[in-house]
Amino acid sequence: MRSITISVVLAVSFLLAQSVPAAQVGYAPSVVELKAENFRKVVDGKPVDLYTIQNTNGMVVRITNYGAKVQQIIVPDKKGVFADVAQGYETIDQVMGGQGSMGAFVGRYANRVGGAKFTLEGKEYPLAANNGKNSLHGGEKGSRFQVFSARQLSPASVEMVYVFKDGEEGYPGTLPVRVVFSVTDKNEFVTEWSAVAQDKATVANFTGHTFLNLSGNGGTEILDHVIKVNADRFLPVDDTLIPTGELRPVAGTVMDFRKPKGFGKDIASTDAQIKLGNGYDHHYVLNPPAKPGSLNFAASAYDPKSGRVLEVWTTEPGLQLYSGNFLEGKAPRDLGKGKTLYIFRSAFCMEPSHFPDSPNQPQFPSTVLQPGQWYTGKIVYKFSVKQ
Repeated sequence: MRSITISVVLAVSFLLAQSVPAAQVGYAPSVVELKAENFRKVVDGKPVDLYTIQNTNGMVVRITNYGAKVQQIIVPDKKGVFADVAQGYETIDQVMGGQGSMGAFVGRYANRVGGAKFTLEGKEYPLAANNGKNSLHGGEKGSRFQVFSARQLSPASVEMVYVFKDGEEGYPGTLPVRVVFSVTDKNEFVTEWSAVAQDKATVANFTGHTFLNLSGNGGTEILDHVIKVNADRFLPVDDTLIPTGELRPVAGTVMDFRKPKGFGKDIASTDAQIKLGNGYDHHYVLNPPAKPGSLNFAASAYDPKSGRVLEVWTTEPGLQLYSGNFLEGKAPRDLGKGKTLYIFRSAFCMEPSHFPDSPNQPQFPSTVLQPGQWYTGKIVYKFSVKQ
């Protein structure tokens, strides 16, 4: 949702999150207890830490303020056994040397910008070409590599703040963003953001990039997960994974997840889009909600063995579906918690956001913010079980 308002409160104080020991009754043996002291470091002159949020049912989420990266999500299976369904790392040094997007809150512009440039109000803005000839996830040092100011708001919520500077990574305008992560007693993990174009017209697109494996074993393939996406259309891509501009119907194609389908069913297809993405790495045009502006069901995933179910709800118009195609199972980058190797397709991502390359494709929903204009958004990951 993009709207105009008057003021913003950007808090920068720091509080230490409460910690929940992973050895409590009902935890799977594979759950690694993350220690805050292993995440405490000064990076770019700013303090980094690990923050814990939790509900009254035993659900726990741990996030570092380096890149606002989710490191752990602990939820129960159909037998009531709690396990960790998010890939992540055990120390801040591993985070910094690991998968750059894993768990991150991504901006100033999530996903790809074609040709690493765009034109706004008649002026061309060159960006870092950090993904072939394109710019990816905000450039060489987008928010996923920045230290957010952070403070614990409650046992169930933490606030993280970052201010994008005018000219940072080539983007115009000062853009402060406030992100609140919270968990609810409905076993929802909620990400809410608000950002304002402070002084110049700019573009902005945010998403959460948590790597998920609902089995609770982050070193196993996710091809048996059953996926549903609430979209009649998707954005086909070229050989650099930039949308062609077409909004193509999914009907009759391997991209159709309108009815629940196993991730692995068509992933070995010779379909041109699957071959270009080396699997699924495509943006879906979400079917709009019945009430404009309301929270919209975007997608779901189900792991038949554990019974865990994830529903994704959002305010955003699209969803990037990613099948972990760039995980390689190679240390140190893919060596995660409990010395688990994150192998090829051992996680999936469901990333609600605006469309890739929107600054260069005016037919897409606009990501332009005029001075004083706000960009607010929300992503809800709701966890449950199916017997």
